[in-house]
Amino acid sequence: MSSEKASPIKYFISGGFGGICTVVSGHPLDTIKVRLQTMPRPEPGKPPLYTGTYDCARKTIAKEGVRGLYKGMGAPIAGVAPIFAISFFGFGVGKRIFQSADNDVLTPLQLFYAGAFSGIFTTSIMAPGERIKVILQVQQGGGSEIKYKGPVDVVKKLYREGGLRSIYKGTCATLLRDVPASGMYFMTYEWLQKALTKSEPSEGGYKLFTTILAGGMAGIANWLVGMPADVLKSRLQSAPEGTYPNGLRDVFYKLRKEEGLGALYRGIVPVMLRAFPANAACFIGFEACITLLNFIAPNL
Repeated sequence: MSSEKASPIKYFISGGFGGICTVVSGHPLDTIKVRLQTMPRPEPGKPPLYTGTYDCARKTIAKEGVRGLYKGMGAPIAGVAPIFAISFFGFGVGKRIFQSADNDVLTPLQLFYAGAFSGIFTTSIMAPGERIKVILQVQQGGGSEIKYKGPVDVVKKLYREGGLRSIYKGTCATLLRDVPASGMYFMTYEWLQKALTKSEPSEGGYKLFTTILAGGMAGIANWLVGMPADVLKSRLQSAPEGTYPNGLRDVFYKLRKEEGLGALYRGIVPVMLRAFPANAACFIGFEACITLLNFIAPNL
């Protein structure tokens, strides 16, 4: 990512395109992750619903077809352009806070703070989309068995059951996940880009290999930090109204008591399988779109 100041319009378009690349490439493994995180605790003497990543994928495809892995994708796709635009723009604003000149090189800690700042920007629109996505992802079966027919139906029924508060359930958990995770995300990407290239990318282009590696590792760093909060968020957002009256505190207490702290990393395998390619795709899309826009509309 160049240190030059990019226009908000270019950041919006390029961030949105990068986000779409992320969702399309990574959503199936995200569905598996959520199902592993939220599967019911097995009764004594009975096997768990899913024994692991492969078993979850196999059973989902057998019961619901390949389309079952793409459940809930409508919500993140619909919100991905503004979310990623605001995320990348928020990172840019965070960098400017620490820069006295456009070409000032920030320390890794300053990059972390700038990235964390972007997490605050995105939570307000991320939380409802995450709530809708999780509800649709954990819904199994088809036909008359399903409660929600799609994202719009989820919103209508949640509003009828609990108003806007129900739609925004999990906002604090999303914030708890995204602020530190975004800090690690952008810090890792920029630090690796600089370490691998030892200089700025060449004018009018970027180095594909370093973008893939830096973007993929940024995704892994993001989830290593954000995974525990994501597990708590998924359980809170997928639970029926009234299950956790005290919110995250109740979710954490129940998880620690019944399953141990190791459950905070349940679903880590599909997350890591998804993190590298999905986030490499994001940064490839972002950098490619920025390069194209700089070429066809340098004054935009």
